[in-house]
Amino acid sequence: MIRALALLALACFILLPLAQAVILSFTATLPRPNVAEGAIGLMNYRAVLAAPELRAAMVNSAVYVLLNVALCIAVALPAAYALARFRFTGDRHFLLAILVFRVTPPVVLSLPIFILFARIGLVNSPVGIALVHCLFNLPVAIWILESFIRAVPPEFDETAFLDGHSAPGFFLRHLIPQIAPGIGVAAFFCFIFSWVEVVFARILTVTGGKPITMAIQAMFGFQTDIGMVMAMTCLSLLPGMAMIWFVRHHLARGFSLRA
Repeated sequence: MIRALALLALACFILLPLAQAVILSFTATLPRPNVAEGAIGLMNYRAVLAAPELRAAMVNSAVYVLLNVALCIAVALPAAYALARFRFTGDRHFLLAILVFRVTPPVVLSLPIFILFARIGLVNSPVGIALVHCLFNLPVAIWILESFIRAVPPEFDETAFLDGHSAPGFFLRHLIPQIAPGIGVAAFFCFIFSWVEVVFARILTVTGGKPITMAIQAMFGFQTDIGMVMAMTCLSLLPGMAMIWFVRHHLARGFSLRA
């Protein structure tokens, strides 16, 4: 009984900020035309969706996150297969070396990346954010997929090649369905890491192409409309929830297989 009450209290403490954000998102925290302060309704969500810069921020975030996930999976899959199936000098050290990028603080690389992207015209572009996020998410995707591919017996590959499948055919028809849970886990982490990242999103979007994280930050000022900020925050949670919903079966199976 005491343990249940303690867990309930902990859950309430953790979920309290989220519950407060949801409640405030439906509350008019500043007076507006025909809306009194403290009124309850969808006025904050309507105001967010009516603002062109906020709609553009949501589109920018969706573009660079989905592009980042697609690039990471497309590059990580053959790289992970090579690490899992072939042996070469320093292969284990190479895997550890690329993981260094994941533990490197983004601010350390912010200046050289900004200078490089400014020269090639990728500043203020969702494509630039997607590419720089791949630098940090690709090692994680390779590490996850390599462990799943290693769990597949090499005889599986040999049988497919003996049946006359080409390398692309083997990947599409055999390997990808076999390691679908691992791909779901890798896509989930790439999506989440890219969606919540702030440092490069701020540095690489000086005047345009701002993502949803920067749009929320820009809403704070001398007189902040907390209701609109919370509405934008709640909208920013929807893509992550949708991602979890779409890969929920692969995600649960992938985590259990990984364990």
